[in-house]
Formats: sequence, structure tokens, C-alpha cells
Amino acid sequence: MQKFVNFMEKHFIPVAAKVGNQRHLIAIRDSFMVTMPLMILGALAVMINNLPIPGFQKLMNSIFGGTAWQGFGAAVWNGTFGVLSVFIAFLVAYNLGKRYEKDAVATGVVSLASFFTLGAATSGMNSSGLFVALITGIVSAEILKRLFDNPKLVIKMPDGVPPAVAKAFAALLPAMITISIFGLAAAIITAFGVKDLFASFYTLVQKPFMGLANSYGSALLIAFITPFLWFFGLHGANMIDPFMQTINAPAIEANVKAIEAGHKAPYIVNKPFIDSFVNMGGTGVTIGLIIAIYLFGRKNKPYMVVTNLAAAPGIFNINEPLMFGLPLVLNPMTFIPFILAPMVCVSIAYFATKFGLVPPCTVMPPWVTPPIIGGILATKSIAGGILAAVNIVVSVLIYAPFVIMATIQEQKKAEV
Repeated sequence: MQKFVNFMEKHFIPVAAKVGNQRHLIAIRDSFMVTMPLMILGALAVMINNLPIPGFQKLMNSIFGGTAWQGFGAAVWNGTFGVLSVFIAFLVAYNLGKRYEKDAVATGVVSLASFFTLGAATSGMNSSGLFVALITGIVSAEILKRLFDNPKLVIKMPDGVPPAVAKAFAALLPAMITISIFGLAAAIITAFGVKDLFASFYTLVQKPFMGLANSYGSALLIAFITPFLWFFGLHGANMIDPFMQTINAPAIEANVKAIEAGHKAPYIVNKPFIDSFVNMGGTGVTIGLIIAIYLFGRKNKPYMVVTNLAAAPGIFNINEPLMFGLPLVLNPMTFIPFILAPMVCVSIAYFATKFGLVPPCTVMPPWVTPPIIGGILATKSIAGGILAAVNIVVSVLIYAPFVIMATIQEQKKAEV
């Protein structure tokens, strides 16, 4: 392992460092760091609402006379995850404005206006609009920078005018031009018959998945594409959910009927298969990353701070705090294990089921069911729990070298 670590430190880290210093990536990462407390709160609210403990649900229902108590979690979600893209549209442009030494607040506000100009008021304010929000923040900030650099477009007020008023007039023409550009883009998109940019984008991305069958190839593709999309800030799990629901979920019923008739279950790959053996801790088998950090990254203070906050939600397969806090989004240091771990785990689970070592999944546990327990419930077998445990160990081994490298880098920074 040490040879591998040394090799990666020599050849991989320098490239990753150059990518990591790219100004747009820095602006995006800083933006996600600001939203991290909101993500942690939202994740905890979702976790409480969906605790897979029948006794807990019955107790809360009896205390509050029904499910009204879940309104708290729903309200918190609406104020955090429900408006995530709105925050990101403002913050990305704001951070770029600061980096360019322009009026950062004006840059963020113009980006936000541009985002709503594209139709975010009707859809796209939550994580479904995250990709469009990132593009809007970057493009609007770049346009504004160039407009601010043109002295003919900046209205200069006489001395004695309050600074706030002077800034507002200085940004007037650049802001009007930038928002108008996005308005023109929205009009052109509408003219081509696209009524909802955000919905159409997701439909365009999801469509290739809809024709896939329940096979090892589709499972491998799911294991790859979900973290790959997440790496670029797209909610991969949400984007392929129609595929999971329309293709994999019905496979459970087919499996049950086949077993009841005394036949072999026809489908290995279905939604509980992915949930129980691949998405443990969340997309990317991040329960393995959490364990790897506790084992090999205790000297990495930033990692430990985020992991301590993300561990509890991670047990219930909620990894947004880790995704945005560590972060995993646009982090070249963790890209390889984030993609590799789920692909290896799905392969192990597929062939273990194919060769009869583990029964096929015929039960769909709640997605917040903790790892190992989910495997037992999905397969109605202890073997399912053992398979989940094996995959967790494998994921820890995959993440470990990269956690060690990140820790080495952090210690070198501390020494400087």
C-alpha cells in the first residue's frame, strides 16, 4: 500500500492540486461549504422523519395524534434542500465576484435574478436545479466581470454620493445587460417548445436509462453514473430514480411470484439490491469512506470535523453532509474511489447472488435502513447481511489509500 501511496503522491496529487486551484472549482467548493450547516440540518430532519423503527413511528403518532409531527422535518427540508439551488446560484457568483475583486454582492444578486429568469420559480429551486444553478453562477459572473471592466458601461456618481448608491449605479447597466442575456436565452429555449428548462434537462439525461434491462451491465452503469453525476454537482440518485422505480422496483414483484411458483427468481438487479449492497451510507458506498477516515485519517482535522458531523446521517444512508462538506463534489482527490467503490461492490453482490451464495432481493426496506440490516431484510437472509458487511470492508480498503494521501497533504500544509 505504501508503494501505491507514494506513486499516487508523486503522479496524482500534483495534477489534482492544479485542478483544485482552478478558480471556478474553488468558488463552487466555497459555496457548498457555506451551505453545509443547512445540509446537515436538512439531512437530520429527513433521517428523523424516516427512521425505520416501527415503535418510534407509533410512539410519535400516538403523542401527536397522527403524522402531523413529520411536518417539522418537511418544513426544515423546504428551508434547506428545497432551496439549495437558490443558495448555490447566489454563492458561486458571489465567490467569483470576490475573486475578481468586483462587487461580490451585486454579482451574486444578478446571478440569482438570472437563475429565476430561466424559470427556477416554477421548478429547479431544490437539488434538481443544481447543475443549472452552477452554470448560471459561473456564466453570469464571467459576463459581469467583462462588463464591469468596460468603463463605458459603469455609471460613475459624483463625490459625496453614499457608497451604497454609487455601487448600485455602477452595477446598473452591467446587471441589466446580464439579466437580459439570460432572458433572451429563456425566450429562445421556450421558442423551441421547451416549457420547463429544468424538467427537460432531467428528462434528457434520464431518457437513455429508461430502456435498460435488469442486468449486470445496467447495475454496473448505475454504480458508475450515480457517483459520476454527483461529482459534477448533479444529484445522481434523483436523476436515475425513474429508472430505478420503473425498471428495478417491478422486478421485486416478479421475483416474489417466481419463488412462490417454485421457480428461480428471474431478476438479480432491482432497487433493494442497489440500496442494500451498493448505496450503503449513500452514493459512493460512503459508509466505507467514513470508516476509512476514522481508521486512517484521524490526524486530518478538516476530515474529522466533517466526518463527526456526517457519521450519524451516514448510518441511515444520508450523505449530503459528506458530499458537500468534505467535499466529494468536484474533489479530484476522492474521484477515483468514489467511482470505483460502488462498481466493485455491485460486481461482488451481483455474482454472489448469481452463484447462489445470497438469495435474490424480494423485499424493499426503507432507503434509510442502516447497512447490513438492509441486506438482511431485502434478502430475508443472514447471508444478505454478510454480503453487505463484505462490501463495506471492500469499500474501506478502496478509500483507505486516498484518505492516507489526503492526510499526508494536510499534515504538510500544517507544517508550512
